Amino acid sequence: MKIEIEHVSKKIKDALVLDDVCMTLESGNIYGFQGVNGSGKTMLMRAVSGLMYPTSGTISIDGKVLGKNMAFPEKIGMLIENPAFIDSYTGYDNLKMLASINKGEVDISRALETVGLNPQDKRKYRKYSLGMKQKLGIAAAIMEKPEILILDEPMNGLDNDGVMEMRKLFINLREEGTMIIIASHNKEDIEVLCDEVFEMEKGKLTPVQH
Repeated sequence: MKIEIEHVSKKIKDALVLDDVCMTLESGNIYGFQGVNGSGKTMLMRAVSGLMYPTSGTISIDGKVLGKNMAFPEKIGMLIENPAFIDSYTGYDNLKMLASINKGEVDISRALETVGLNPQDKRKYRKYSLGMKQKLGIAAAIMEKPEILILDEPMNGLDNDGVMEMRKLFINLREEGTMIIIASHNKEDIEVLCDEVFEMEKGKLTPVQH
């Protein structure tokens, strides 16, 4: 799978939040994005996810242009900003409801176990710790075995053991051929995980020697 981002710019009111971004992303790699809040990382992720279309330029996935040949990428999983779940449901029931929307074959228990959550846990989502909520967001992103995985600050709220578990998970997914796009303020996550690293500043993208 290949994503081609060609001269993508996005203007919101008078602000240029993405400025002539060009890059090619391929399966089996982890791509890292660094930059301060407001630099454009999340905007680029939203654009690649089909959640927002660029003002100019194109994003194509295996030759199909987003917003023209398809509304959303197929086989994509994402964790962008804070995951939204229903407080009165268990983690399992939240994922079950999400899975019913897409009507795909999903092994919910396996997704929960993969991120270190217990599928039998009867606690409601509102009782979850910050780390458990983050893990549930990652489980939701991976449960349909996506070919493209987009993760915005996936280590938020995780303790050291949780961070190590997630790093192992992402490396395993890469080895299985998943393309992973990750933004993190933690330079160590980026250094350990990523095959290519990019810096974003004021909507502009620059490769970082890695």
